[in-house]
Amino acid sequence: MGRLDVNRSGEMEVFSRVVELGGFTAAARDFRMTPSAVSKLVARLERRLGVRLINRSTRKLQLTPEGAAFHDRALRILGDMDTAEREAAAGTAPRGRLRVNCNVAFGLHYLLPLVPAFIARHPDVTVDIVLTDTVVDLLEERADVAMRVGPSRESRLLARKLGETRSMVVASPAYLERHGMPKSPADLAGHNRLGFCFVRLIEGWPFADGGGGTVNVPPLGNALVSDGEAMRHLAIAGLGMARLGVFHIRRDVEAGRLVPVLEDFNPGDTDPVHAIFVGQGGHLPARVRAFLDFLAETVRLDR
Repeated sequence: MGRLDVNRSGEMEVFSRVVELGGFTAAARDFRMTPSAVSKLVARLERRLGVRLINRSTRKLQLTPEGAAFHDRALRILGDMDTAEREAAAGTAPRGRLRVNCNVAFGLHYLLPLVPAFIARHPDVTVDIVLTDTVVDLLEERADVAMRVGPSRESRLLARKLGETRSMVVASPAYLERHGMPKSPADLAGHNRLGFCFVRLIEGWPFADGGGGTVNVPPLGNALVSDGEAMRHLAIAGLGMARLGVFHIRRDVEAGRLVPVLEDFNPGDTDPVHAIFVGQGGHLPARVRAFLDFLAETVRLDR
C-alpha cells in the first residue's frame, strides 16, 4: 500500500496532463504551477515506480513503453474516480435500488397501493419488494427497510413508528350461521380457531375477563397458515374464526364478508407498526430517507 503522504491520484493527473498537452510548460499553466514543479513531480513518480515513464528531449516528450502502459491505466483510474465522485454527489437525490421487506397483509393492503405514487415522486428509485410474514434479518438479506407489525425486538436496528392498529376476532356469516355466535370467550371451545404455522410473541387470543385482566384463548383449529392474508381468505370462505388486524379486514367487515365476534370482550390492545431500517453512524442513503418520509406522510392505519 502507498504511504499516506503520497498523493498518487494527483501524480497520475499531472502526469496524464503532461502527456495530453505534450509538455511540462503547458501542463504547468493548466495547473497554475511552475514548469520545474511539474518536472519534479513526474521525476518523483518515476523514482517511486522505479521506471522511466518519459524520455525527455529539447523538442518533445516521448513515452516509454512503461509510460504508455501507465498512462492508459491512469486514465481509466481517473475516469473511475470522476464517476465515483459524480455518483456520490448525486446521492443527495433519491436514486438506486430500494429493497423493502414487508409482511403480506400490510404489503397488499397498504404498501403496494402506495408504490406508484412513491415512484412518481422519485422516478430514479427502483423498488424491490419481498412480501413475507417470516421475520428476516435485514443485514443478511441486504434489505433497506422492513415493515413490522407488533413489538420491535431488533435492538441493532432503528425504527420509525407509523401508527398502531388493534385486532379483532371475525368469522364469515356462513360460518356463524352453521356454528352460532359465541356469547363469551368460554364458548370458543366449540369453534374452529385458525392459527399461524410460525411462532408468535403472543400465541393466544386475548379477551377481557371482566375483572380488569385478560384471558388468552389458544387458536386451536384444523388449519395453520403462513400469513394473515391466507388466514383472511380462509375466514371469508367460512372455514373458521380468525383474529386479524383491523387495518387488514376493515373493508371485509364493512362489506359484510366478515362479522366481528366477541367485540364486547375485546381488550382494545394495539400493535405498533414500524418501518425498521439500518442506520449505521446515523447516515441513510437518500432513497431510504425518502421512502421513510413518504411512509410517514401517507400511511394512515385503521384502528
